Amino acid sequence: MSLQAGLEALNQGRYQEAVQLLEQFSSSCPDLRSKECLQAQMSLVKAYQALGNIPKAIAVCQQLSASGVPQVQNWAQQALQSLTPTQIPTFIKPTPQPQAEPQPQSHYQAPSPVQKAGRVAVGGVRLAMAGVGGNLALASIVTIGLLFGMVFVLCLGIVLIQNSDTPGLGLTLAIVLTLIFNAAVFFLSPFLMDLTQNWLYQTRWVSLAEVESKSPETARIIQQICQQKKLKHPRLGIIDDQNPTAFTYGSLPNTARLVVSEGLFTYLDDDEVATVYAHELGHIVHWDFAVMTVASTLVQICYLIYVFANRIGRSAGDKLGDALQSAGLVAYIFYLIGTYMVLYLSRTREYFADHFAAESTGNPNGLSRALVKIAYGIVEEGKRAKEPSRLIEGTRALGIYDHKAAATSGTAYRVASDTSKIGRVFLWDMFNPWGWWMELNSTHPLTGKRVRALSTYAEQLGLETEFDMGRIIGEGKTLDKRRLYSNFFMDIVLYGAETIGVVAGLIIGIILSGGTAKAGLLWACPLIGFGIGVLVKTFVMYPDYKQAPQSDVLTLMSDPYASPLRGQPAQLQGELIGRGDAGYTFGSDLKLQDRTGMLFLRYASRFGPIGNFLFGMKRVQSLIGMQVGAVGWFRRGVAPWMDLIQLDSQSGTTVKSYHRFWGFILGGGAIALGIVLGAIV
Repeated sequence: MSLQAGLEALNQGRYQEAVQLLEQFSSSCPDLRSKECLQAQMSLVKAYQALGNIPKAIAVCQQLSASGVPQVQNWAQQALQSLTPTQIPTFIKPTPQPQAEPQPQSHYQAPSPVQKAGRVAVGGVRLAMAGVGGNLALASIVTIGLLFGMVFVLCLGIVLIQNSDTPGLGLTLAIVLTLIFNAAVFFLSPFLMDLTQNWLYQTRWVSLAEVESKSPETARIIQQICQQKKLKHPRLGIIDDQNPTAFTYGSLPNTARLVVSEGLFTYLDDDEVATVYAHELGHIVHWDFAVMTVASTLVQICYLIYVFANRIGRSAGDKLGDALQSAGLVAYIFYLIGTYMVLYLSRTREYFADHFAAESTGNPNGLSRALVKIAYGIVEEGKRAKEPSRLIEGTRALGIYDHKAAATSGTAYRVASDTSKIGRVFLWDMFNPWGWWMELNSTHPLTGKRVRALSTYAEQLGLETEFDMGRIIGEGKTLDKRRLYSNFFMDIVLYGAETIGVVAGLIIGIILSGGTAKAGLLWACPLIGFGIGVLVKTFVMYPDYKQAPQSDVLTLMSDPYASPLRGQPAQLQGELIGRGDAGYTFGSDLKLQDRTGMLFLRYASRFGPIGNFLFGMKRVQSLIGMQVGAVGWFRRGVAPWMDLIQLDSQSGTTVKSYHRFWGFILGGGAIALGIVLGAIV
């Protein structure tokens, strides 16, 4: 019986067939310690676990623990630990088996099974990008060229200031400093990153064999790509963290580091893990990981020059001080411009790495699933975390996925028995103007746009798509574009309502005073304008909620018209599962879990920050675990949340939140003060 047939059945989710094939192969093995037999038994553990047959999985693990092969024994010991009822499975995606569920307080809920879309048998087919993601080479050249120029100009300015009598020498020194800076950054940054990795995350450097024991297809993909592209195998690292992520860094392709977390193997199937590794290898093949290493550091140099010039300028003489502070201002402007250039480059390189993975594996649908399941894993781990994940926060720019965007698609995966429900949450990503605006400040493209691009690659290969993006695009075309864009532009205006009120008030004050003794109007009118702006903004942000409809988390997230400014009144029913501020003992925000997902509830005391602190210290802990009804204003940016109005528990406890209170106080107070000033001055 073919081992390969059993592995393919496992990779494709045909677990019962995989068990039958792998059992037959194992029983016919002449040497129980052979590589093939051990691989079959390790795969059996995964298949048993996926079917919920934990006793058999444990029995095979115990046999492997006595195999006498150190790597296999270590694997088996870790797998045995993961098979205990109080822990999450370490090597298999979460499965809907109650006996494998974590402790009750973790509120772990496995997603419904999804029928996977197919893949082609062999990768390497050329796929057209059709304009997706821009031009990576152009983005890299422009970004690095401009950043080099920025650092050069800044170094030149500072050196010439200090050597004003010899500008030729200053120019030479500036060139030398720029070259030394960037050469040092380029070649030393990987080693500095290694030190950081070991210190912050305790990265384990592993062999290809260990990766193969966790994901056989991944090992094949690494060997295949490295052979085709004539690359050395990257240095492979694993971080013992259940938050799923992967990232690459380094200065040269043959000295690159490719690091993943254990969570990747927890939440993803073998073929999906392979697409993630292929994505990261794409960064190496394209050299964009090295470009990002240099570009990010050059931006930081601009910021350091800004800090240095300002600090020295304040203590220097008038002429030198003014010049240094001017250089500091220029440095800060360059820093802001450089930041947005690096963000654009970062988003562009993700599209190209996705494209490379789809071509190399012939499995764009696998990467689509992987992105959604990574989001699901981040949400699940975030629910259990007592502290924010240093790994996810610290590797946001480098990682394959922006954790801030995980809530929507991760929540949708919970009800993935119908993939159209996942697709609907992508409507906001692709059609709401706020999605484009928010993406400008993001290191990664919005998930919906990446999944759409991957779906086009699947169509080119003649495959059904994982998520019916064609239907979603069709639905998007029926959206009310006038409503989308008029709301967006109105929101932009309302964000500056206070400023507009002050300017309008100042103009009116100047007109009314008209050079008379009524100079007090120059103070009164801007105050009244400010107050009116605050009140208008407050009423728009927090509209009437008395007729708030009953809804659920997924329905709210699927609204393509949702805004971060205009609150949408809604009622939710669910359980309070923890604080919104993970790791903050006295955090006042809460997390609500309903049957479709999890949402943050933001609390606001009428007594301001002190009231929030006291509420977090005295009341929040007693609310956790309660079944509640919540009324609030739903908002969506990159991440969704609800501003809480009122919370009612089944035990009769009521909590009221006052988001509008200070808006009314501030706006009304400014208007009253303005009227008084206008009357008495």
